[in-house]
Amino acid sequence: MHDIFANFTQRIKGMGIIKVENIKVYAFHGCLAEEGRIGSEYSVDVLVRANLQKSAKTDELQDTVDYVLINTIVFEEMAKRSKLLETVAKRIVDRIFSESSLVTHTEVAVSKLNPPIGGDVEKVTILLSEDR
Repeated sequence: MHDIFANFTQRIKGMGIIKVENIKVYAFHGCLAEEGRIGSEYSVDVLVRANLQKSAKTDELQDTVDYVLINTIVFEEMAKRSKLLETVAKRIVDRIFSESSLVTHTEVAVSKLNPPIGGDVEKVTILLSEDR
């Protein structure tokens, strides 16, 4: 099973990660017209890397990356129809960087559950990773 968070090995003083995993969304992405009408279930995983030293000391939400904001961004961007999951993931990454200046790295995995590809496939996942 693929885990986008398993390879995080870089250790930098003060850096940390925040993960929001298995965000369940019903959306209408895909190249087929039918996918735009019927829709499908999706799962989204987000990892962000940021300096968490200040928030660890202050205990204040404004000093960290708000995972409620991450969840909101995912829902809003998943609501915009796209043919490709890569496009959706890129929008999520761009919004995270735009709305949280603390984030230095993000990984977004978008999975289409039970994709219509003519076989018994649990899911198809794309992973997009970017540094600021």
